Amino acid sequence: MTSIWRSVAVAGALATGIAGGDVALAQKSGGILKVYTIDSPASVSIHEENTVFAERPVMGVFNNLVMFDQHVRQNSLAAIVPDLAERWSWDADGLRLTVTLRQGVKWHDGKPFTAADVKCTWDLLQDKAPEKLRINPRKGWYRNLEDVTTAGDFEATFHLKRPQPAFLALLASGYSPVYPCHVPPKDMRRHPIGTGPFRFVAFKPNESIKVTRNPDYWKPGLPYLDGIEWIIIRNRSTAILAFISGKVDMTSPYGVTVQILKDVRSQMPEAICELTPGNVSRNLIVNRDKPPFDNPDLRRAMALTLDRKAFIDIITEGAGDVGGVMQPPPEGLWGMPADVLEALPSYDPDVRKNRAEARAIMARLGYGPTRRLTIKLLTRDIPPYRDPAVILIDQLKEIYIDAELEPIDTTVWFPKMMRKDYMVAMNLTGSGLDDPDQNLYAGYACGAVENYNGYCNPDIDRLIDQQSMEADPEARKQLVWAIERKLAEDDARPIIFYVRGGTCWQPAVKNLTIMVNSIYNGWRMEDVWLDR
Repeated sequence: MTSIWRSVAVAGALATGIAGGDVALAQKSGGILKVYTIDSPASVSIHEENTVFAERPVMGVFNNLVMFDQHVRQNSLAAIVPDLAERWSWDADGLRLTVTLRQGVKWHDGKPFTAADVKCTWDLLQDKAPEKLRINPRKGWYRNLEDVTTAGDFEATFHLKRPQPAFLALLASGYSPVYPCHVPPKDMRRHPIGTGPFRFVAFKPNESIKVTRNPDYWKPGLPYLDGIEWIIIRNRSTAILAFISGKVDMTSPYGVTVQILKDVRSQMPEAICELTPGNVSRNLIVNRDKPPFDNPDLRRAMALTLDRKAFIDIITEGAGDVGGVMQPPPEGLWGMPADVLEALPSYDPDVRKNRAEARAIMARLGYGPTRRLTIKLLTRDIPPYRDPAVILIDQLKEIYIDAELEPIDTTVWFPKMMRKDYMVAMNLTGSGLDDPDQNLYAGYACGAVENYNGYCNPDIDRLIDQQSMEADPEARKQLVWAIERKLAEDDARPIIFYVRGGTCWQPAVKNLTIMVNSIYNGWRMEDVWLDR
């Protein structure tokens, strides 16, 4: 396994970049970092939520066993560093991952952190614990995990059913914190207890989420900030005015559109802004079990009508990318290049030809200018969802489908999708990390929690397992691309595009790194500081 890890790490290291400009400066302690965020989550329990608006504000409340280096812009196996696990090792067969834990770490309520907490966390995620999570979005990540055992208070071993070289990447995601054994899951929804640099203060729905400095953090001298206040401002114009006027220090990460970014730069040239790609796709999901959408020909026509370039041009003024299930390169490590992607069904850039084929399909199904299909199109009620949904409605009209937009509040959006209580929806799929194991097991394996449209193909499941066991990065990539081709042929979940989103912060905010292939994993904030 040592050689396996070395080959994967070297491949990842070639693509990483480290932002260290502020590190050389003398850090200052103190101050409250104020960040606006555009949505209010159902709870602040990371393991029960599927949105960054729950995960980002409380990532700093917790620690992982391992994590992605907070100042390496591109997540990869090479960027994984210790956290609660001081070190780790694989056995010769690649079936057992043993982690040695830090001693002397305490939960925010003063109780000691031990290996029992590690076992409790992953028992909870596998539905093996006496108490259950209300929603368990990450259960599919760990279908290859047989068990977690402990040896004393400071050693835990993950037992896998088969080799999975990228398993450590799952543990490094911001979605993979360790939870305390002694706190029931229901209490973690409103007042989470962690071991991290910040202690939870309060969650006021539709108002704010606040955390404060943990004076007993196990990393001496950290965090620098006295606290972080995530202020919920749903209206984009109001939020940007709050930033330009100095009432907040930072915009919602990746949430500033290209158009608004231009306004910020013209009105506030001293602001630091980045337009960054992210690993979130805009995609079309169709309930394959509900007529008439149980007809694969109808689903193919819907995929063929998509004009991906139009989405990108209208929403991002060209600052976006066409991609498949995996984020496009070079920021994404596993995505197909454009020339390979264009050979897939519905990806031909000749939109006129695609739509002619789609209309011919619809005609065979009995639809046309005088007999149109009327549907409701569901989407989450925030701009990143609503904006592409409006364009999708316009494009569906080209093939005789008239859709009425039905916006759904975040608190019920994910449960509704998991229940498959919809027919057609504009969806955003964010990946906890840029790795095929996460994307494919979570969204496309038979029965997966995030497989919202019920796609199931046993051949694809076998290929997903095969790529997961492959240690050679290039061989694994070819397997992933083969899966991508088959998913496109099956119109499993047509991926429309990826945006590049803006983030702006005041010059006083120091040592912040915006990651290029994860919107989820860079928010520990323990060494961010304010120069004022």
